[in-house]
Amino acid sequence: MFIDKAEIILIAGNGGHGGVSFRREKYVPMGGPDGGHGGHGGNIVFMADQGYRTLMEFKYKRKHKADSGEMGTGGRSAGKSGSDLIIKVPVGTIVKDKETGQVLCDLSKDGQKFTVAQGGRGGRGNMDFATPTRQAPRFAQGGIKGEEKTVILELKLLADVGLIGFPNVGKSTLLSVVTKARPKIANYHFTTLIPNLGVVEWRDYKTFVIADIPGLIEGAHEGTGLGDQFLRHVERTKLLVHLLDASGSEGRDPLEDFNAINYELEKYNKKLAQRVQIVVLNKVDLLPDLEDVEVLKTKLEALGYEVFIISAVTGLGLDKLMSRVVLLLDEIGEVEPIFDIEAVDETLYTPEFKENQFTIEKIDNVFVVEGAFLERLINSVNFEDLDSIGFFQKVLKDKGVFVELEAMGIKDEDYVRLHEVEFEYFK
Repeated sequence: MFIDKAEIILIAGNGGHGGVSFRREKYVPMGGPDGGHGGHGGNIVFMADQGYRTLMEFKYKRKHKADSGEMGTGGRSAGKSGSDLIIKVPVGTIVKDKETGQVLCDLSKDGQKFTVAQGGRGGRGNMDFATPTRQAPRFAQGGIKGEEKTVILELKLLADVGLIGFPNVGKSTLLSVVTKARPKIANYHFTTLIPNLGVVEWRDYKTFVIADIPGLIEGAHEGTGLGDQFLRHVERTKLLVHLLDASGSEGRDPLEDFNAINYELEKYNKKLAQRVQIVVLNKVDLLPDLEDVEVLKTKLEALGYEVFIISAVTGLGLDKLMSRVVLLLDEIGEVEPIFDIEAVDETLYTPEFKENQFTIEKIDNVFVVEGAFLERLINSVNFEDLDSIGFFQKVLKDKGVFVELEAMGIKDEDYVRLHEVEFEYFK
């Protein structure tokens, strides 16, 4: 089964908590704190692999989680960092952030890697919290949670030439003639249910890849006939070869079909509609003479297009067409990307932008405080130790939590809840 789009959930590894430990040896009874730092959480990395052809496996496995870092231990030993999770995808896959719609990476080369979700930083051990006045801290820093995000994977075929046109105009036949591809061919609409790729080795020219894109109909950019699912596969092509049924064998007007397909391209993506396009008038073997075809050719040339007359079945005109395609590919060279890729910082995940954010809501006479830094703070605190409680209160003060609570009218003996911890407030 050919699956070219999938939605998955990514959960990077959490950073390990810092260790709380004290050096105790035979002749060093008061050696001081020696708790090590927690290990970093594992990242989630996507890698393009030419051995994969579809996004099939993501249809059944939607959640992907990297290993978390281990907790620091005594002897200043740091916890082991979590292993990165490498997710292999077909070459030509792009990864989009579902929430923002931004393209995070475009994996267009075999072996290309990109970190999409970054693991959390490990917390500092209690050895880092020793001061001249606090020589035996019984608390350490909690690890940061790894990034969690939902992403959309889209597979876009890597083809130099895209064959476009309505169903039954002869795209699959042409592909089978000029390549070794063997697409299913039959005389009914939407025979091509998946895009077909073929490698062209024409004469002494260098090879190139051509894709038969499933038939488009009016409304394709809005999803009619599954057109929007297939249009993505022409996004990477340098050259569009637009096939028309010059014989009108199904009672259709070739010129109307031509305008309809280009309308769909324009609505789908204006950059795509500006790709170099040549027009091919196919099925002329079904006509008694070429008089009407020459008239149609003249009209299309007047619009600024190169036009070729062929019969994919008999081979008429194929040599001239394919020779021109090869020359055009050299002239076009590299093309501008259809989609914009959001710049992503590859450094270690450090969400400082969330560290000072919190909300306070009064629910049933309890002030409920929520914020990204609170869970980490609570993991840092030993509520049975006065020094640790003092550290806890200092962080809340520095973050502005107490100021906001007082602005909301909190009074002594009112209750405050932070995650699973609840306490009475005293100024």
